[in-house]
Amino acid sequence: MGVTETKATDTLSRTARRAAANREAIIDAAEALLIEGGLAAVTVEAVAERTDVALQTVYNRVGRRPEVLVAIAERAVQENRRYMAPAFASPGTPLDRLRAVARAYVAFAQECPQQFELLNTPPDEPDALERIAVKVDEQVGQLGDVLAAGVADGTFDSALDPSVAATALWAMMEGVLSLAWRADRKAVAPEALRVLTEFAIETMIAGISPR
Repeated sequence: MGVTETKATDTLSRTARRAAANREAIIDAAEALLIEGGLAAVTVEAVAERTDVALQTVYNRVGRRPEVLVAIAERAVQENRRYMAPAFASPGTPLDRLRAVARAYVAFAQECPQQFELLNTPPDEPDALERIAVKVDEQVGQLGDVLAAGVADGTFDSALDPSVAATALWAMMEGVLSLAWRADRKAVAPEALRVLTEFAIETMIAGISPR
């Protein structure tokens, strides 16, 4: 490769690095807006202002609002995995792992409430909906594996269908945790929610244990 070609390659590499850095900064800003003000706060105009770039730069590096929402949804998925992966991989019996998974999910919901809400009431954008559905399928599948292991070793009821039970348990936890962001007087404060979730976890375990 000649000197001219090397310089051209270096220039392209620097340009690509700058573009990638700009994209990350834009997504960082969108994520910060989500955390501070919820989904409604995430607009292209607000992201551009927060990042101190032109609107066209946001369009060029990430896209319009649907693409911005998909980008922060992907970030939320990764953050969720950071909580859940160690719980699914934790040592112990299937019952130990089930409790660890449930408590990790509660921790994610309480420590990352806006990301939790984004994943559980996703924007009506096909890409975001599909990517989040893949995340849900993955985790419900892993939960089903934990339950299947419990059926195999006698921890859980032998009549239990792990796939059906995993979906039901996930939906039940979703329902309890959603009380945190209700807009009416039925909203539940963090400490009360911890009590409710612990009750829900133990109730679920009792419901799938051998009779």
